Amino acid sequence: MSASCFRLALIQLGVSANKAQNVKKAVQFIKEAAEQQAKVVVLPECFNSPFGNEYFEEYAEQIPGDTTDALCQAARENNVYIIGGSLPEKSGEKLYNTLTACSPLGEIIAKHRKVHLFDIDIPGKIRFKESDTLSPGNSLTTCDIGYCKVGLGICYDIRFAEMASFYADKGCKLLVYPGAFNLTTGPAHWELLTRARAAENQVYVCSVSPARDQNATYVAYGHTLISDPWGTVIGKADETEQIVYADIGKTESQNGIIN
Repeated sequence: MSASCFRLALIQLGVSANKAQNVKKAVQFIKEAAEQQAKVVVLPECFNSPFGNEYFEEYAEQIPGDTTDALCQAARENNVYIIGGSLPEKSGEKLYNTLTACSPLGEIIAKHRKVHLFDIDIPGKIRFKESDTLSPGNSLTTCDIGYCKVGLGICYDIRFAEMASFYADKGCKLLVYPGAFNLTTGPAHWELLTRARAAENQVYVCSVSPARDQNATYVAYGHTLISDPWGTVIGKADETEQIVYADIGKTESQNGIIN
């Protein structure tokens, strides 16, 4: 069964060290997207916090908490589904990189903890180990957004083709990956992986980044994008703060995709 037609908004948010301001700005962008007839709005990875091991514990919240309360309120007030990027989650003694999805009723309908943590060491370019502070999730997560079933992942999760195939086998027509690729892995693999996961599973795939901040301790690549099931990019940003829109469900018949 094909995805029903709906407008998707991907928010490439500029993230600062001010958590309250980050959340306030995200809510403003959600309202703007809804005014442009978006029905589903996606935020980037770590949208309320700078990205880095030195920040995760300081910015971490329980779920539900202040940030997810704000997202649920924004979903209800704007009558949209929100796939809330991710935030550092505190649960007991552990920290997770966690995505939440909210319905237009203002309820949390899904929670996905990043399964595959980002540990990388490329000599002379970048070294980063999420596992120094974060714990991995242990389950795969789908949710029904009314228009279609969605498979949820975070950043490094997109590198694992079996995860995307599992979601496609479960009937997902859209895969969502908030992510913060960097200036080494981003140019090499960000678009490549998004289009590959889309084409090999014949689903829509979106990858949603924070805007680039050259003064940050970890510099995100940006270039938020969405691919249709043919592997064609149907919406893409540069590195700056902005909203990318795509009308989902309109290109399948044009490209001969049968679901």
